Amino acid sequence: MTFTQHIKKISVLILFFLLLSTPLTGAQEARLENIIVTNTRDDLLIYLNVEGAFTSKMKNAVLSGVPVTFSFFINLYYSRNFLIDKKIVDRKITHTLKYNSLKKEFIIQRSWDNGKALTTESFREAQRLMSEIDSLKIIRLKKLEKGALYQIRAKAELSKKTLPFYLHYVLFFISLWDFETDWYTSDFIY
Repeated sequence: MTFTQHIKKISVLILFFLLLSTPLTGAQEARLENIIVTNTRDDLLIYLNVEGAFTSKMKNAVLSGVPVTFSFFINLYYSRNFLIDKKIVDRKITHTLKYNSLKKEFIIQRSWDNGKALTTESFREAQRLMSEIDSLKIIRLKKLEKGALYQIRAKAELSKKTLPFYLHYVLFFISLWDFETDWYTSDFIY
């Protein structure tokens, strides 16, 4: 066996052991919880939380200045018998978290919350603000048909664009950083 072939075998073995030591399913099992679809007199609302999204590696990255963006996808469908459901609402909501190390505070911007920045000195509070949607207006009730069947679908994911450009090519790091929840669906009659 030549020296080059020996080096190739060792490299393959090292790569193999690195991949085995990395969880194949990602770093965590993020999921949507406490999902409530309700209404006011005029609007259809949704409440939800993402659980299991923050890992210790993500916390360390945030504390070192890497911004994090969560994207929430919320769709409303009009359910039709024997036909494909008709999509009525297709919304993408984003929450962005940045840490200001000089002021020692976390800044959270939520796209649906009039774009105003929320600040806190507590990482736990920043996590809560990042992980929840509280009374998001989906659609005006007058646009819905009374007695009709509807379905709301929701999903959350970490936006991949939040990683620094040079880290997009490091598959090992991305697999520890990435999360995406399953779709949650809820049927209701208005």
